[in-house]
This record gives sequence, C-alpha cells and structure tokens, in this order.
Amino acid sequence: MSAKLEGLTPKMTAADQFAGRRVVDREGISYGKVKHIHIDQDTLRVAGVTVHQGFRRDYFLGDDYIDRFTSETLLLSTAPVRVNVDVVDIDGHKVGSVKKVHKNPQTKEIESIEVKDGLIHTSIVSKTEIWGIGEKVILRSTKDEYKSG
Repeated sequence: MSAKLEGLTPKMTAADQFAGRRVVDREGISYGKVKHIHIDQDTLRVAGVTVHQGFRRDYFLGDDYIDRFTSETLLLSTAPVRVNVDVVDIDGHKVGSVKKVHKNPQTKEIESIEVKDGLIHTSIVSKTEIWGIGEKVILRSTKDEYKSG
C-alpha cells in the first residue's frame, strides 16, 4: 500500500535518483557519472557532487560548476580541471599531465596548475597561460615556448 506524499512539487526530486547520471559540459564532453550529491548542512542546498570517472578516479565538483540537473544528465556551467588530465600546447602536442590544481582559498578560482612533464620534473602554469579546458588542458604557447619558459 502506498501513501500519497503531500507538498511535493514536480520540481522536487529525491537526491538518490541522481546517482549514475552522466556529467557533461556545454560542449557535450562527458566527465563521468554522479556518485554522490553533497548537501550543505546549514543551508540544505547542493554544495557539490562526487563524480566517478572509472576505477579509483573519483573527484569533487563544487556547486559553482553545476548548471542544472536534467532527467538524464548533470550539466556543468564550466569545464573542470582535473588531476591526471593531459596538458597540450596550442598545436595539440602533449607536454605533460595535471599533477595538482592550485585554487584561491576564498574564491575557489584556479590560480595555477602544476604540470608533471617527466618522471620527476614539474612546472607551474598560471591561469593566464591556459587557453582552454575540456577533455585536455590547452596552453596558449607552443611546446618549445613552454619548455623555454
């Protein structure tokens, strides 16, 4: 026997129904699937989501990345920079991979990324040197300019 729940509107959905939905940006790039939704205990608003992207590759996206949920997907307002994503030059040649993302603690905006470009060598790339973010991080410079900089 089921009971009718009063006060629910068509715009209300149980949070557990979002688990498993694809996470995509405005260009249709898929970033994995929703694993968990995190709720701020004080405001009872969505604080972010944990995204599952394969074996042992979960990461957190704050609410500033979330545009909206649809019946099948979580749409992102901006593409996230993630650890282990390839970093390429303006011509598409790989220069390394993202080792760490440095964010401003107050604004949560990206200030720079640490790029692993060898077994032990890393370099810091400022936000101004990044041309685009998607499946890969694209730099504004060529590979030669990156190595000399």
